[in-house]
Amino acid sequence: MQYHLDTIPVWEALEKDTPCLFCQLHNKMEEQAVERSLGGSVMEPEERVRVNATGICGKHHQQLFMMKNRLGHALMTDTRTMEVVNQLEKLEKKVSSPVKKGLFGKSDESTLAAQLRKMISGCVICDEVESHMLRYYYTFIHLWKTDSSFRRKWESSKGLCIPHAACLAEMAQSQLSSSKLTEFNKAIIHQLKEALHEDEQDLNWFTLKFDYRNHDKPWGNSRDALERTANRLRGECIRKEGGKNE
Repeated sequence: MQYHLDTIPVWEALEKDTPCLFCQLHNKMEEQAVERSLGGSVMEPEERVRVNATGICGKHHQQLFMMKNRLGHALMTDTRTMEVVNQLEKLEKKVSSPVKKGLFGKSDESTLAAQLRKMISGCVICDEVESHMLRYYYTFIHLWKTDSSFRRKWESSKGLCIPHAACLAEMAQSQLSSSKLTEFNKAIIHQLKEALHEDEQDLNWFTLKFDYRNHDKPWGNSRDALERTANRLRGECIRKEGGKNE
């Protein structure tokens, strides 16, 4: 593991003191992967083979479309569609065969459904981002285990969102001893509980501010409470309009 390459992004994300450092890392990796997909790599044979075999999910099709490189996007989608048509031709032959158990007949419709869903289950951009995220989870745990200054910084931070806390806890199971794992899990739960308790109080005050009797009272930290709470519960699903990661 190249610590000088992997630890710096984790430290930098932690320094931003956002509700979840892994949301920051994920969004940055996702933006870079989308931009790279429509860059020079769009014509590289190896990249085209990956896209043709795996495809792109709906979310990342939307992000690619927003990049306003319709030609690059179309080239990727065209050759992937050719591959899907080839797969459908093979399925069509099976469906057209005499009805046999296990051959997409009346008694086996779920198998055809599974084959169709398999065609749309992969995404090269999701795969690329996830490979980076696994490294960052590992790096985070390594720093937590070996660097006391990192541990103190994290313990005084705003914590994590629940989805990334779950990913981190899963990685920790294979990286920490039993006693360290217990300590780590307790720290994750404590931070989540404290952060969500604060979010909920701010969110509650946000709703009360719409009562005319509270019109002249200060907003406090409640103005972004809805976004902050939703993002902590489900990962960063609400972003500032037009916002990009630094």
